[in-house]
Amino acid sequence: MTDLAPHGLHHVTAIASDPQANVDFYTAVLGLRLVKQTVNFDAPDVYHLYYGDETGSPSSILTFFPWRGVPAGRQGSGLTTATAFSVPPESLGWWQSRVAGLGIAHEGPRTRDGEEVLTFRDPDGLVIDVVAAPGDTRSGWDGVADVPAEHAVRGLHSVTLSERLPDPTVELLTGLLGMSAAGEDGDRARFAMAGGGAGAVLDVAGDRGPEGRQAGGTVHHVAFRVADRATQAAWRAELVEAGMQVTEILDRQYFTSIYFREPGGVLFEIATDEPGFAIDEPLLELGRALKLPPWLEPTREQIAASLPTLRVPS
Repeated sequence: MTDLAPHGLHHVTAIASDPQANVDFYTAVLGLRLVKQTVNFDAPDVYHLYYGDETGSPSSILTFFPWRGVPAGRQGSGLTTATAFSVPPESLGWWQSRVAGLGIAHEGPRTRDGEEVLTFRDPDGLVIDVVAAPGDTRSGWDGVADVPAEHAVRGLHSVTLSERLPDPTVELLTGLLGMSAAGEDGDRARFAMAGGGAGAVLDVAGDRGPEGRQAGGTVHHVAFRVADRATQAAWRAELVEAGMQVTEILDRQYFTSIYFREPGGVLFEIATDEPGFAIDEPLLELGRALKLPPWLEPTREQIAASLPTLRVPS
């Protein structure tokens, strides 16, 4: 299946507790654009918030289900334990000064896999790595006044899976999913999609500690990108033939999705690049209003009444 292997990361979805605190952190602190405010289609009394670059390009997107009052999760094996963003190498010092100036505890920069990495946590404890990534030519969102365009986050860099038994996961990544081994650093192994580079990297870390508990401040799932629905359907057929438990193709309005679990328990998604976030609102107005898919529009009034008021960037 390597001829149809994922092009890279599509998005990462995590769990938060307070939607307003989430918006404030990812827009005002990390400098991402809120590209869509919608709801969890399976639980429409919960927001689904999407952040990314100007258009919400695949490989730039971090999304959240902010369940009010959700307890804190616990990082550990069987979870995605870090989500990394890419910045220009000359910007890492600027980011260190920024988070320090905002009173955000941080670690590093330190060298990992030959790259400089700064680590901190969001208000719910989600681990964020900022990686100095030479050669990343993507443009970041330049709509935040105190994040200069030259220092803006470029997009996702990678994710880290923590695994008690890494070998079955590695076999899936390099076999069925067509990734290539791209180096080791201690108990960490790196895997590349489509040649690797920022936005197309996944790390697997051995973890003999307690199992993780998925709740607030943890990643819900990791999505890989494919061009279109035909490629996605071919992937689904291949996964089913390999004995994986795979969902039907699901309409997520801005892409279609299939889901399955890797051997260590992390939920994977394969999502299409198309149609994108401008399908239901103009590019200049992304993220400003609550958007619902057609099948939820008849209950808009009830859904809106169940959601807390959200102040979003104008």
